[in-house]
Amino acid sequence: MTPGRLLWFLPLVPVLLLAALLWRGLITHDETIPSARVGRPLPLLALPRLDAPQETVDAAAIAARAPVLVNFFASWCGPCRVEHPLLEELAKEDVAIIGIAYKDAADDTRRFLARLGNPFADVLVDADGRALIDFGASGVPESFLVDADGRIVWHQPGPLTPEIIARELEPRLAALKKEEKAR
Repeated sequence: MTPGRLLWFLPLVPVLLLAALLWRGLITHDETIPSARVGRPLPLLALPRLDAPQETVDAAAIAARAPVLVNFFASWCGPCRVEHPLLEELAKEDVAIIGIAYKDAADDTRRFLARLGNPFADVLVDADGRALIDFGASGVPESFLVDADGRIVWHQPGPLTPEIIARELEPRLAALKKEEKAR
């Protein structure tokens, strides 16, 4: 090939470089959405219990169970049904999980838990959706890991998956449990 013919391919160089950069961006893309609540204390809340609506649970009561996973869910939420068996497995491994039923009728929540099992140490009701907003969440399911100081240390928007649990949740839980033992 003559040097003159090589010049014909010169315009391809920037295109190939751009394609390589885009490919690199695709394969190294971090799919997590940063949460403004991570590193901050639990929002002030007082939510009624599903089965004892006259009793409320506040942020201090949630933190007292730390490390605790707070999971927003709803009976009408398809991804919540997909995620639910994973929550059941976590509960069997002694992970404290508090469920917050988001904008769900109490009877629907009870039927959902009766049908799929109840992995939650406590089920709270967010009837008007205010708690979800205060947590900085955008929908269900979403999960927040809380430490003994009542600080949110991790947030998972969307359903938990086995990969997310293994890669992100379990190491954080282990670290929090180790911190608890050192106290």
